[in-house]
Amino acid sequence: MKVIVVLVGLAVVLTRTVAGAPGIGWYLLAWALFAVAVWLARRTPDRQLAVLVVVGGIVMVTTGLSAPPSSSTDSFRYAWDGRVQAAGISPYDHPPADPALAGLREGWLFPSGCEARDLWPLPDGGCTRINRPTVPTIYPPVAQGYFLLVHWLSPDGARHKVLQLGGWVMAIVVLLVLCRWNVRTAACWAWCPAVPIEAVNNAHVDMLAVLLVVLAMRSAQARGALLGAAVAAKLLPAAALPGALSGVLANGVEWRRAFKVLVPAALVVALAYLPYVLVSRASVVGYLPGYLQEERYGSPADGNRYALLRLVMPDSWAPYAMIVLLVLIALYFLRYGEPERPWRGALVVSGSLLLLLTPGYSWYALLVVALAAMDGRWEWLGVALAGGVAYVAGPTARAGPATAFYTAAALAVLVGWAVRRSRETAAVRR
Repeated sequence: MKVIVVLVGLAVVLTRTVAGAPGIGWYLLAWALFAVAVWLARRTPDRQLAVLVVVGGIVMVTTGLSAPPSSSTDSFRYAWDGRVQAAGISPYDHPPADPALAGLREGWLFPSGCEARDLWPLPDGGCTRINRPTVPTIYPPVAQGYFLLVHWLSPDGARHKVLQLGGWVMAIVVLLVLCRWNVRTAACWAWCPAVPIEAVNNAHVDMLAVLLVVLAMRSAQARGALLGAAVAAKLLPAAALPGALSGVLANGVEWRRAFKVLVPAALVVALAYLPYVLVSRASVVGYLPGYLQEERYGSPADGNRYALLRLVMPDSWAPYAMIVLLVLIALYFLRYGEPERPWRGALVVSGSLLLLLTPGYSWYALLVVALAAMDGRWEWLGVALAGGVAYVAGPTARAGPATAFYTAAALAVLVGWAVRRSRETAAVRR
Protein backbone atom coordinates (compact mmCIF):
# COMPACT_ATOMS: atom_id res chain seq x y z
CA MET A 1 0.00 0.00 0.00
CA LYS A 2 2.84 2.41 0.83
CA VAL A 3 4.40 1.81 -2.60
CA ILE A 4 1.11 2.71 -4.30
CA VAL A 5 0.84 5.95 -2.33
CA VAL A 6 4.40 6.92 -3.25
CA LEU A 7 3.84 6.07 -6.92
CA VAL A 8 0.67 8.18 -7.01
CA GLY A 9 2.67 11.04 -5.53
CA LEU A 10 5.41 10.48 -8.11
CA ALA A 11 2.88 10.62 -10.96
CA VAL A 12 1.48 13.90 -9.61
CA VAL A 13 4.96 15.42 -9.28
CA LEU A 14 5.95 14.28 -12.79
CA THR A 15 2.80 15.85 -14.21
CA ARG A 16 3.67 19.11 -12.49
CA THR A 17 7.31 18.85 -13.60
CA VAL A 18 6.43 18.69 -17.32
CA ALA A 19 3.70 21.33 -16.98
CA GLY A 20 6.06 24.30 -16.93
CA ALA A 21 9.61 25.52 -17.10
CA PRO A 22 12.18 23.13 -15.59
CA GLY A 23 12.67 23.57 -11.87
CA ILE A 24 15.32 21.76 -9.89
CA GLY A 25 13.06 21.45 -6.83
CA TRP A 26 10.37 19.46 -8.65
CA TYR A 27 13.02 17.38 -10.40
CA LEU A 28 14.74 16.42 -7.14
CA LEU A 29 11.38 15.67 -5.50
CA ALA A 30 10.51 13.29 -8.32
CA TRP A 31 13.81 11.48 -7.90
CA ALA A 32 13.36 11.30 -4.13
CA LEU A 33 9.93 9.69 -4.53
CA PHE A 34 11.39 7.30 -7.10
CA ALA A 35 14.09 6.24 -4.65
CA VAL A 36 11.52 5.71 -1.88
CA ALA A 37 9.32 3.61 -4.18
CA VAL A 38 12.24 1.38 -5.21
CA TRP A 39 13.26 0.97 -1.57
CA LEU A 40 9.74 0.03 -0.44
CA ALA A 41 9.38 -2.42 -3.32
CA ARG A 42 12.15 -4.62 -1.95
CA ARG A 43 9.72 -6.62 0.20
CA THR A 44 6.74 -6.54 -2.13
CA PRO A 45 5.70 -10.03 -3.32
CA ASP A 46 6.68 -10.82 -6.89
CA ARG A 47 3.16 -11.06 -8.31
CA GLN A 48 2.03 -7.80 -6.72
CA LEU A 49 5.26 -6.10 -7.74
CA ALA A 50 4.81 -7.18 -11.36
CA VAL A 51 1.46 -5.37 -11.47
CA LEU A 52 2.94 -2.28 -9.83
CA VAL A 53 5.88 -2.19 -12.23
CA VAL A 54 3.81 -2.62 -15.39
CA VAL A 55 0.80 -0.50 -14.44
CA GLY A 56 2.90 2.04 -12.57
CA GLY A 57 5.37 2.21 -15.45
CA ILE A 58 2.60 2.88 -17.96
CA VAL A 59 1.16 5.59 -15.72
CA MET A 60 4.56 7.23 -15.27
CA VAL A 61 5.41 7.40 -18.98
CA THR A 62 1.89 8.63 -19.75
CA THR A 63 2.50 11.68 -17.58
CA GLY A 64 4.96 12.77 -20.25
CA LEU A 65 2.07 13.12 -22.71
CA SER A 66 0.24 15.60 -20.50
CA ALA A 67 2.04 18.70 -21.81
CA PRO A 68 4.09 19.98 -24.76
CA PRO A 69 7.88 19.54 -24.55
CA SER A 70 8.77 21.31 -21.33
CA SER A 71 12.56 21.55 -21.16
CA SER A 72 13.96 20.80 -24.62
CA THR A 73 13.34 22.04 -28.15
CA ASP A 74 15.10 19.12 -29.87
CA SER A 75 11.83 17.53 -31.03
CA PHE A 76 11.11 20.62 -33.14
CA ARG A 77 14.28 19.92 -35.11
CA TYR A 78 13.11 16.31 -35.52
CA ALA A 79 9.81 17.50 -36.97
CA TRP A 80 11.61 19.87 -39.32
CA ASP A 81 14.06 17.23 -40.53
CA GLY A 82 11.17 14.89 -41.28
CA ARG A 83 9.33 17.59 -43.23
CA VAL A 84 12.44 18.48 -45.24
CA GLN A 85 13.04 14.84 -46.17
CA ALA A 86 9.41 14.40 -47.20
CA ALA A 87 10.01 17.23 -49.66
CA GLY A 88 12.88 15.25 -51.20
CA ILE A 89 15.66 17.38 -49.67
CA SER A 90 18.59 16.13 -47.61
CA PRO A 91 18.45 17.47 -44.03
CA TYR A 92 22.24 17.81 -44.14
CA ASP A 93 22.24 20.31 -47.02
CA HIS A 94 20.39 23.29 -45.54
CA PRO A 95 19.92 24.80 -42.10
CA PRO A 96 16.32 25.68 -41.13
CA ALA A 97 17.09 29.39 -41.56
CA ASP A 98 18.00 28.95 -45.25
CA PRO A 99 15.59 31.10 -47.34
CA ALA A 100 15.60 28.30 -49.96
CA LEU A 101 13.42 26.27 -47.57
CA ALA A 102 11.05 29.12 -46.68
CA GLY A 103 8.25 27.37 -48.55
CA LEU A 104 8.40 24.46 -46.07
CA ARG A 105 7.99 26.60 -42.98
CA GLU A 106 4.91 25.90 -40.85
CA GLY A 107 3.42 28.41 -38.46
CA TRP A 108 3.88 26.29 -35.35
CA LEU A 109 7.63 25.94 -36.01
CA PHE A 110 8.06 29.50 -37.29
CA PRO A 111 5.58 31.62 -35.26
CA SER A 112 4.72 35.13 -36.35
CA GLY A 113 5.47 36.59 -32.93
CA CYS A 114 8.69 36.24 -30.98
CA GLU A 115 7.43 36.90 -27.45
CA ALA A 116 7.23 33.29 -26.24
CA ARG A 117 10.15 31.59 -24.48
CA ASP A 118 12.54 29.16 -26.18
CA LEU A 119 12.47 30.90 -29.57
CA TRP A 120 15.55 31.38 -31.75
CA PRO A 121 16.03 34.43 -33.99
CA LEU A 122 16.41 34.07 -37.76
CA PRO A 123 18.98 36.09 -39.71
CA ASP A 124 16.33 37.41 -42.10
CA GLY A 125 13.95 38.39 -39.31
CA GLY A 126 11.38 36.46 -37.34
CA CYS A 127 12.07 33.48 -35.12
CA THR A 128 11.67 29.73 -34.86
CA ARG A 129 11.17 27.03 -32.26
CA ILE A 130 14.03 25.03 -33.86
CA ASN A 131 17.26 25.40 -31.91
CA ARG A 132 20.45 26.38 -33.74
CA PRO A 133 18.50 27.34 -36.89
CA THR A 134 21.59 28.59 -38.74
CA VAL A 135 23.36 25.21 -38.79
CA PRO A 136 22.43 21.90 -40.46
CA THR A 137 21.18 18.89 -38.55
CA ILE A 138 23.41 16.78 -36.32
CA TYR A 139 21.34 13.59 -36.25
CA PRO A 140 22.55 10.33 -37.88
CA PRO A 141 20.66 8.46 -40.64
CA VAL A 142 18.58 5.98 -38.60
CA ALA A 143 17.30 8.89 -36.55
CA GLN A 144 16.52 10.71 -39.80
CA GLY A 145 14.58 7.70 -41.03
CA TYR A 146 12.57 7.78 -37.81
CA PHE A 147 11.83 11.49 -38.26
CA LEU A 148 10.61 10.85 -41.79
CA LEU A 149 8.40 7.97 -40.63
CA VAL A 150 6.87 10.14 -37.92
CA HIS A 151 6.19 12.88 -40.47
CA TRP A 152 4.39 10.42 -42.74
CA LEU A 153 2.30 9.14 -39.83
CA SER A 154 1.43 12.59 -38.46
CA PRO A 155 -1.99 14.00 -39.33
CA ASP A 156 -2.32 17.71 -40.08
CA GLY A 157 -1.97 19.81 -36.95
CA ALA A 158 -0.34 17.03 -34.91
CA ARG A 159 2.77 19.14 -34.25
CA HIS A 160 4.99 17.48 -31.61
CA LYS A 161 2.39 14.99 -30.40
CA VAL A 162 3.25 12.05 -32.66
CA LEU A 163 6.91 12.31 -31.66
CA GLN A 164 5.85 12.16 -28.00
CA LEU A 165 3.60 9.21 -28.75
CA GLY A 166 6.49 7.46 -30.49
CA GLY A 167 8.62 7.92 -27.37
CA TRP A 168 5.75 6.59 -25.26
CA VAL A 169 5.40 3.44 -27.38
CA MET A 170 9.15 2.73 -27.33
CA ALA A 171 9.36 3.32 -23.55
CA ILE A 172 6.53 0.83 -23.00
CA VAL A 173 8.19 -1.76 -25.25
CA VAL A 174 11.43 -1.45 -23.28
CA LEU A 175 9.42 -1.74 -20.05
CA LEU A 176 7.78 -4.99 -21.18
CA VAL A 177 11.10 -6.44 -22.34
CA LEU A 178 12.71 -5.60 -19.00
CA CYS A 179 9.78 -7.05 -17.06
CA ARG A 180 10.23 -10.36 -18.86
CA TRP A 181 13.90 -10.09 -17.95
CA ASN A 182 13.56 -9.35 -14.23
CA VAL A 183 10.49 -7.60 -12.87
CA ARG A 184 12.28 -6.39 -9.73
CA THR A 185 15.09 -4.62 -11.52
CA ALA A 186 12.65 -3.39 -14.19
CA ALA A 187 11.40 -0.90 -11.60
CA CYS A 188 14.60 1.06 -12.33
CA TRP A 189 13.15 1.86 -15.74
CA ALA A 190 9.43 1.79 -14.99
CA TRP A 191 9.45 4.50 -12.32
CA CYS A 192 12.57 6.51 -13.23
CA PRO A 193 11.68 10.21 -13.71
CA ALA A 194 14.10 10.55 -16.64
CA VAL A 195 11.94 8.25 -18.79
CA PRO A 196 8.64 10.22 -18.89
CA ILE A 197 10.46 13.56 -18.93
CA GLU A 198 13.09 12.88 -21.60
CA ALA A 199 11.85 9.88 -23.61
CA VAL A 200 8.20 10.96 -23.78
CA ASN A 201 7.62 14.62 -22.92
CA ASN A 202 10.74 15.92 -24.65
CA ALA A 203 10.54 13.03 -27.16
CA HIS A 204 14.30 12.61 -27.44
CA VAL A 205 15.43 10.28 -30.21
CA ASP A 206 17.77 8.66 -27.68
CA MET A 207 14.77 6.48 -26.84
CA LEU A 208 15.06 4.82 -30.26
CA ALA A 209 18.73 4.03 -29.61
CA VAL A 210 17.89 2.65 -26.15
CA LEU A 211 15.24 0.35 -27.60
CA LEU A 212 17.68 -0.98 -30.19
CA VAL A 213 20.39 -1.63 -27.59
CA VAL A 214 17.98 -3.42 -25.24
CA LEU A 215 16.79 -5.63 -28.09
CA ALA A 216 20.43 -6.25 -29.05
CA MET A 217 21.23 -7.46 -25.55
CA ARG A 218 18.31 -9.87 -25.79
CA SER A 219 19.23 -11.28 -29.20
CA ALA A 220 22.61 -12.92 -29.70
CA GLN A 221 21.97 -13.56 -33.39
CA ALA A 222 20.97 -10.02 -34.35
CA ARG A 223 23.13 -8.24 -31.76
CA GLY A 224 25.62 -6.73 -34.18
CA ALA A 225 23.00 -5.43 -36.61
CA LEU A 226 20.86 -3.95 -33.83
CA LEU A 227 23.86 -2.24 -32.23
CA GLY A 228 24.84 -0.83 -35.61
CA ALA A 229 21.34 0.59 -36.00
CA ALA A 230 21.57 2.07 -32.49
CA VAL A 231 24.88 3.75 -33.31
CA ALA A 232 23.37 5.12 -36.52
CA ALA A 233 20.54 6.55 -34.43
CA LYS A 234 22.51 8.46 -31.76
CA LEU A 235 26.27 7.53 -31.81
CA LEU A 236 26.53 7.17 -28.00
CA PRO A 237 25.48 3.48 -28.11
CA ALA A 238 28.91 2.76 -29.60
CA ALA A 239 29.91 2.55 -25.93
CA ALA A 240 27.82 -0.64 -25.70
CA LEU A 241 30.04 -2.47 -28.21
CA PRO A 242 32.74 -3.52 -25.69
CA GLY A 243 29.99 -5.09 -23.62
CA ALA A 244 28.71 -7.00 -26.63
CA LEU A 245 32.25 -8.32 -27.05
CA SER A 246 32.76 -9.22 -23.39
CA GLY A 247 35.50 -11.80 -22.94
CA VAL A 248 36.48 -11.80 -26.60
CA LEU A 249 40.16 -11.43 -25.55
CA ALA A 250 40.01 -13.98 -22.72
CA ASN A 251 41.88 -16.69 -24.65
CA GLY A 252 43.62 -15.00 -27.51
CA VAL A 253 41.13 -13.34 -29.85
CA GLU A 254 37.79 -14.96 -30.62
CA TRP A 255 37.76 -13.70 -34.19
CA ARG A 256 34.53 -15.45 -35.11
CA ARG A 257 32.56 -13.83 -32.29
CA ALA A 258 34.19 -10.47 -32.91
CA PHE A 259 33.29 -10.59 -36.61
CA LYS A 260 29.76 -11.73 -35.76
CA VAL A 261 29.20 -8.47 -33.88
CA LEU A 262 31.43 -5.93 -35.62
CA VAL A 263 30.81 -6.81 -39.27
CA PRO A 264 26.98 -6.58 -39.13
CA ALA A 265 27.25 -3.43 -37.02
CA ALA A 266 29.59 -1.77 -39.53
CA LEU A 267 27.44 -2.87 -42.48
CA VAL A 268 24.27 -1.46 -40.94
CA VAL A 269 25.97 1.87 -40.20
CA ALA A 270 27.41 2.05 -43.74
CA LEU A 271 24.11 1.11 -45.40
CA ALA A 272 22.22 3.62 -43.27
CA TYR A 273 24.55 6.44 -44.29
CA LEU A 274 24.79 5.46 -47.96
CA PRO A 275 21.49 6.98 -49.22
CA TYR A 276 22.26 10.28 -47.51
CA VAL A 277 25.82 10.31 -48.85
CA LEU A 278 24.46 9.81 -52.36
CA VAL A 279 21.81 12.55 -52.22
CA SER A 280 23.54 15.12 -50.00
CA ARG A 281 25.73 17.88 -51.34
CA ALA A 282 27.04 18.72 -47.88
CA SER A 283 28.78 16.46 -45.37
CA VAL A 284 26.52 13.95 -43.62
CA VAL A 285 28.49 14.62 -40.44
CA GLY A 286 26.33 17.72 -40.18
CA TYR A 287 26.82 20.00 -37.20
CA LEU A 288 28.60 17.35 -35.07
CA PRO A 289 32.06 19.07 -35.07
CA GLY A 290 30.46 22.40 -34.22
CA TYR A 291 28.41 20.80 -31.47
CA LEU A 292 31.48 19.27 -29.85
CA GLN A 293 33.17 22.66 -29.92
CA GLU A 294 30.07 24.40 -28.62
CA GLU A 295 29.83 21.96 -25.72
CA ARG A 296 33.51 22.64 -24.91
CA TYR A 297 34.71 19.06 -25.16
CA GLY A 298 37.88 20.37 -26.76
CA SER A 299 38.46 23.19 -24.27
CA PRO A 300 37.10 22.03 -20.90
CA ALA A 301 38.39 25.06 -19.02
CA ASP A 302 35.56 27.13 -20.55
CA GLY A 303 32.73 24.99 -19.15
CA ASN A 304 31.95 22.06 -16.89
CA ARG A 305 32.96 19.11 -19.09
CA TYR A 306 35.30 16.49 -17.55
CA ALA A 307 34.36 18.01 -14.19
CA LEU A 308 35.43 15.00 -12.10
CA LEU A 309 38.77 14.63 -13.83
CA ARG A 310 39.45 18.32 -13.46
CA LEU A 311 39.14 17.96 -9.68
CA VAL A 312 42.38 15.96 -9.65
CA MET A 313 44.37 17.15 -12.69
CA PRO A 314 44.99 20.19 -14.91
CA ASP A 315 42.18 21.05 -17.32
CA SER A 316 44.31 20.40 -20.38
CA TRP A 317 44.97 16.82 -19.31
CA ALA A 318 41.33 15.89 -18.85
CA PRO A 319 40.40 14.92 -22.46
CA TYR A 320 43.44 12.65 -22.76
CA ALA A 321 42.85 11.10 -19.33
CA MET A 322 39.24 10.41 -20.31
CA ILE A 323 40.36 8.54 -23.44
CA VAL A 324 42.95 6.48 -21.54
CA LEU A 325 40.56 5.55 -18.73
CA LEU A 326 37.74 4.64 -21.12
CA VAL A 327 40.06 2.47 -23.21
CA LEU A 328 41.27 0.68 -20.07
CA ILE A 329 37.70 0.04 -18.92
CA ALA A 330 36.72 -1.27 -22.36
CA LEU A 331 39.81 -3.51 -22.47
CA TYR A 332 38.96 -4.90 -19.05
CA PHE A 333 35.59 -6.15 -20.29
CA LEU A 334 37.05 -7.38 -23.56
CA ARG A 335 39.47 -9.48 -21.49
CA TYR A 336 37.56 -10.36 -18.33
CA GLY A 337 33.92 -9.65 -19.17
CA GLU A 338 31.28 -12.37 -19.06
CA PRO A 339 30.02 -13.25 -22.58
CA GLU A 340 26.69 -14.36 -21.13
CA ARG A 341 26.20 -10.90 -19.54
CA PRO A 342 27.00 -8.42 -22.34
CA TRP A 343 24.76 -5.79 -20.77
CA ARG A 344 27.09 -5.49 -17.77
CA GLY A 345 30.05 -4.31 -19.83
CA ALA A 346 27.73 -2.08 -21.86
CA LEU A 347 26.47 -0.51 -18.63
CA VAL A 348 29.88 0.12 -17.09
CA VAL A 349 31.45 1.51 -20.27
CA SER A 350 28.43 3.70 -21.12
CA GLY A 351 28.06 4.92 -17.54
CA SER A 352 31.79 5.56 -17.20
CA LEU A 353 31.75 7.58 -20.41
CA LEU A 354 29.12 9.91 -18.97
CA LEU A 355 30.88 10.16 -15.60
CA LEU A 356 34.11 11.11 -17.37
CA LEU A 357 32.48 13.59 -19.77
CA THR A 358 29.93 14.99 -17.25
CA PRO A 359 27.50 16.17 -19.95
CA GLY A 360 24.74 18.62 -19.13
CA TYR A 361 21.93 16.55 -20.66
CA SER A 362 19.95 13.93 -18.75
CA TRP A 363 18.59 12.19 -21.85
CA TYR A 364 22.07 10.94 -22.67
CA ALA A 365 21.71 8.68 -19.60
CA LEU A 366 18.51 6.93 -20.75
CA LEU A 367 20.71 4.11 -22.02
CA VAL A 368 22.39 3.82 -18.63
CA VAL A 369 18.98 3.62 -16.92
CA ALA A 370 17.88 0.77 -19.20
CA LEU A 371 21.13 -1.16 -18.79
CA ALA A 372 21.04 -0.65 -15.01
CA ALA A 373 17.56 -2.19 -15.05
CA MET A 374 18.92 -5.15 -17.00
CA ASP A 375 21.85 -5.71 -14.65
CA GLY A 376 20.19 -4.74 -11.37
CA ARG A 377 22.93 -2.26 -10.51
CA TRP A 378 20.86 0.54 -8.99
CA GLU A 379 23.89 2.65 -8.14
CA TRP A 380 24.36 3.70 -11.77
CA LEU A 381 21.04 5.58 -11.74
CA GLY A 382 22.83 8.50 -10.11
CA VAL A 383 24.40 9.26 -13.49
CA ALA A 384 20.95 10.13 -14.89
CA LEU A 385 20.12 12.25 -11.84
CA ALA A 386 23.41 14.15 -12.16
CA GLY A 387 22.78 14.81 -15.85
CA GLY A 388 19.31 16.14 -15.07
CA VAL A 389 20.60 18.46 -12.37
CA ALA A 390 23.33 19.67 -14.72
CA TYR A 391 20.76 20.44 -17.41
CA VAL A 392 18.38 22.34 -15.14
CA ALA A 393 21.29 24.29 -13.66
CA GLY A 394 22.65 25.12 -17.12
CA PRO A 395 24.21 22.60 -19.55
CA THR A 396 27.44 24.58 -19.96
CA ALA A 397 27.48 26.58 -16.73
CA ARG A 398 30.90 26.75 -15.08
CA ALA A 399 29.48 26.94 -11.56
CA GLY A 400 26.57 25.06 -10.06
CA PRO A 401 25.55 21.80 -8.40
CA ALA A 402 26.36 19.56 -11.38
CA THR A 403 29.88 18.68 -10.23
CA ALA A 404 28.65 17.77 -6.75
CA PHE A 405 25.97 15.48 -8.14
CA TYR A 406 28.35 13.83 -10.60
CA THR A 407 30.82 13.32 -7.76
CA ALA A 408 28.10 11.71 -5.65
CA ALA A 409 27.13 9.51 -8.60
CA ALA A 410 30.72 8.34 -9.05
CA LEU A 411 31.04 7.62 -5.33
CA ALA A 412 27.79 5.62 -5.40
CA VAL A 413 29.17 3.51 -8.24
CA LEU A 414 32.41 2.86 -6.33
CA VAL A 415 30.54 2.00 -3.12
CA GLY A 416 28.22 -0.32 -5.05
CA TRP A 417 31.21 -2.06 -6.61
CA ALA A 418 32.94 -2.45 -3.25
CA VAL A 419 29.84 -3.88 -1.56
CA ARG A 420 29.20 -6.37 -4.36
CA ARG A 421 32.86 -7.37 -4.42
CA SER A 422 32.91 -8.01 -0.66
CA ARG A 423 29.76 -10.10 -0.89
CA GLU A 424 31.21 -12.17 -3.71
CA THR A 425 34.42 -12.71 -1.73
CA ALA A 426 32.46 -13.74 1.36
CA ALA A 427 30.36 -16.17 -0.68
CA VAL A 428 33.49 -17.80 -2.12
CA ARG A 429 35.00 -18.23 1.36
CA ARG A 430 31.87 -19.94 2.61
